[in-house]
Amino acid sequence: MLPLLLLFLHLVAAAFWVGGMAVMHYAVRPAAVSTLEPPSRLPLMAQVLQRFFAGVSVAVAVLLVSGFWMIALRGGFARVHWSVHAMLAVGLVMMALFLHVRFAPYPRLRRAVDARDWPAAGAQLGTIRQLVAINLGLGVGVFALAVIGRAL
Repeated sequence: MLPLLLLFLHLVAAAFWVGGMAVMHYAVRPAAVSTLEPPSRLPLMAQVLQRFFAGVSVAVAVLLVSGFWMIALRGGFARVHWSVHAMLAVGLVMMALFLHVRFAPYPRLRRAVDARDWPAAGAQLGTIRQLVAINLGLGVGVFALAVIGRAL
């Protein structure tokens, strides 16, 4: 039962993170851009990102703990399929990109919003959007590895 529980937690955390990036990238931001002016849109997006990043932080912790635990239950890295190694490598890149966004452009976005410097805030949000797009692509790739990787 433990391996199934770990896999469930792992999948829920991955779905939250990757699905959340898709919603932010393809729904929330475009809707905010089309309906709100910068003085309303940028503080909203900063608040949405703050809440999303809190959830992603939990998801990252769950992914690391559940992933390493599942690897340990299978006898360690030497005993798992190459696709598990690939998923871990891509996942670590995604985590590094998330940490960069969380601790570099996001604080600059918050400072610019607090200062009501809308051009600077917009520039930081643009940087975040580009990095999220990269991470979203990587996340879809991890899902592909998880589903198709064992067949290769």
